[in-house]
Amino acid sequence: ECPMQFTIRGQQIDVTDALKDYVDKKLSRLDKYFDAPPTSEGYVTLSVIRGLHTVEVTIPLTGVVLRAEDRSDDMYASIDAVVDKLERQIRKHKTKLNRKIKQEGGLKTLIAENGAAASSQMDAEQVEYDEDNYEVVRTKRFTMKPMDVEEAILQMNMVGHNFFVFSNIDTQEVNVVYKRDDGKYGLIERD
Repeated sequence: ECPMQFTIRGQQIDVTDALKDYVDKKLSRLDKYFDAPPTSEGYVTLSVIRGLHTVEVTIPLTGVVLRAEDRSDDMYASIDAVVDKLERQIRKHKTKLNRKIKQEGGLKTLIAENGAAASSQMDAEQVEYDEDNYEVVRTKRFTMKPMDVEEAILQMNMVGHNFFVFSNIDTQEVNVVYKRDDGKYGLIERD
């Protein structure tokens, strides 16, 4: 099983083989958190700015981007600290997901055959079109379980979509949560 892949680059620093090996070895600690290595590549940037050794790591996953940064006067210490931060983020994310799943008594279809998180009740209508053809090529029907906004965001991230239609438990209305370009979330409700 191949480990997670990373592109390692340096700014104002020569990334030696020893440094590369250390980054790879440390980041391989994260492999145990994934059933299969993420398909997308992670990015590591090592830089020295005004004497501070900075390490930035970005790992794009389905529906969530893990990102951590650390600065210290020692590059190896910064690498250690970044990996610790990433481990905490992954554990926190997994705990949140598991708590939500337990509260619901277990979701039926969390992992689809292709390994992507999916659930028929969670898939929103998907419409594909080109510039002058607005033909609806697919219609999906789903039952909406009442939930709060936070759970809807969690479900959206879990299925890897950038929006999620749900029945708001607080207002009994149909709402949409969506991921904004700035990484934050929006909520659409009717007037």
